[in-house]
Amino acid sequence: MSPADTPTNRIEDHALIGDTYTAALVGRDGTVDWACLPRFDSPSTFASILGTEDHGHWTLRPTDPDATATRRYDHDTLVLATVWTTSTGVVEVTEFMPIGAHRATIVRRVRGLRGSVELRQTLRIRFDYALALPWVRQIGGDEDPALLATAGPGSVIVRGVRFRADDHRHTATTAVHDGDVLDTVLTWYPSHREPPEPLDVDEALHRTVRWWRDWMATARTEGRYAEAARRSLLLLRAMTHAETGGVVAAATTSLPEDPGGERNWDYRYVWLRDASLALASLIAHGYRDEAMHWRGWLLRAIAGDPADVQIMYGIAGERELPERELPNLPGYAGSTPVRIGNGAYTQYQGDVFGEVLAALHDARELGVEENADSWALQRALLGYVEEHWQEPDNGIWEMRGPRRHFTHSRAMIWAAFDRGVAAVEEFGLEGPVDRWRTLRAEVRAEIEEHGWNAERGSYRQHYDTDEVDASLLVLPQIGYVKPGDPRMTGTVAAIEQDLRTGDDGLVLRYRTSSGFDGLSGSEHPFLACSFWLVEQYAASGRVEDAERLMDVLVGYANDVGMLSEEIDVATGHHIGNTPQALSHLTLVSAADAIARARGTAAGHRTRLAVHDGGTRSWTGEGERAGTPA
Repeated sequence: MSPADTPTNRIEDHALIGDTYTAALVGRDGTVDWACLPRFDSPSTFASILGTEDHGHWTLRPTDPDATATRRYDHDTLVLATVWTTSTGVVEVTEFMPIGAHRATIVRRVRGLRGSVELRQTLRIRFDYALALPWVRQIGGDEDPALLATAGPGSVIVRGVRFRADDHRHTATTAVHDGDVLDTVLTWYPSHREPPEPLDVDEALHRTVRWWRDWMATARTEGRYAEAARRSLLLLRAMTHAETGGVVAAATTSLPEDPGGERNWDYRYVWLRDASLALASLIAHGYRDEAMHWRGWLLRAIAGDPADVQIMYGIAGERELPERELPNLPGYAGSTPVRIGNGAYTQYQGDVFGEVLAALHDARELGVEENADSWALQRALLGYVEEHWQEPDNGIWEMRGPRRHFTHSRAMIWAAFDRGVAAVEEFGLEGPVDRWRTLRAEVRAEIEEHGWNAERGSYRQHYDTDEVDASLLVLPQIGYVKPGDPRMTGTVAAIEQDLRTGDDGLVLRYRTSSGFDGLSGSEHPFLACSFWLVEQYAASGRVEDAERLMDVLVGYANDVGMLSEEIDVATGHHIGNTPQALSHLTLVSAADAIARARGTAAGHRTRLAVHDGGTRSWTGEGERAGTPA
């Protein structure tokens, strides 16, 4: 990466603000350089993170070039507070997206704390991924100045200060003194409607703080990493759409896995896998309403023929997510192509059936009652799996090479039948339990014959290789094998040997040098895989190893607790889309596993498995006896 390609704000320099409909990224330098309004997957209004300031940004900071900033989230909220200190004074900037405003709004409030500080705002509104230069005009008077920008279907109105045109951008400079309060409010609305009424910022701030704190009051987090887990739960809620219940995988698109390379993907959609795992994390911490909301999303999204089930959907369950490139955006650090849409929606990934059925089983455990439609859907999914379980797939990592029999996918197929058996045996639901037991045993036998590498003493990535894959760390989590089973500890040893990298020992997903993924270039350690290893260590009695690795991982979170997809261990920089739901939900699970191992957890059960030989459930401390079959 050359100096010219180095972004002003690196990925880890960002904090997320959101209203559970969409979100914006705010850099350390006071720049909103990513915002898609009014939905997570809407075309961008600010996109400088994928290019330059010309592609849309909104900067608010002191004019003093030596100003310094410290920032934090208001306790248990997504309200961001940044304190700027200059040679002449101190101000605090409070930034948030109002909850319950029913429109996409960004509020930036400046409060003078000491002395006097001159602040400058620079605003470049660029709709439709910077393809549309808006028509901008001043409305309002001296007492209520407003700037109105329109292009096609969208309009933005900015109230609070008088902006002035300055070569295709607008600027405003204001001195803020001790005790002054200055609000600037940007609101998106459909251009065919009249501008919305001005926002009562005091009321909106109070309502937003209260909403986030009330939501977090439900969370049960214990142990050494409770605070990191709470922040992760907040971010997961921020990426859950308020109306549809869909959980987006990340708030961004095309932040690269390999800067300068082609591994740039759009993550602003709902992967069944990620959403199911996020649901499991929320369920484990008492969020029953979210479980019901997500189940409703699932029923709508995959309703119909199980043969049409996709691995991912739009936020409202949209099925068509065609992938295309945006040549007008030069990409983060020159990483092209910039993509919107995601061609992986056409892939077949057998593991998603196991993840969905396991998550719905967790919901049953929490007390979410089945209705006729929800259980009928699960039976239909199991019926489809019965017919197609032997087919190869693209695997959890969306390999763009040929389909294969991935061991992780086969284990998740096993989990699908396992949860079907549990639904009948433990909850009295109707289904062909004898057939599901037989198929569960057949899948296990196949895995043990073809997915096991006896020479190395470990499970293998897929049936045609001796390579290992970090996804194998999930096998104990789904109940396929005990954490301390020699087959699992042998697999862990192989993963440690092949996939741990750098001084910190973070974990790669797989070795890209094997050539199985069909892509050029390489990638960095994948954070979710490292958190899986933490969970495995804790569950198998290696608690000190778990805490040692967990300390490293939590240390990579930025100053406000956010994690992206990967870490460049050579530099410590965040890599990939951010904040990454999978990184944060696996952090929560890892923190829970350590708390259980240390005996500081409340003791709620988070894993259930019905093994071929009988019903067994266990926590990280080992197996608890159940009812023999």
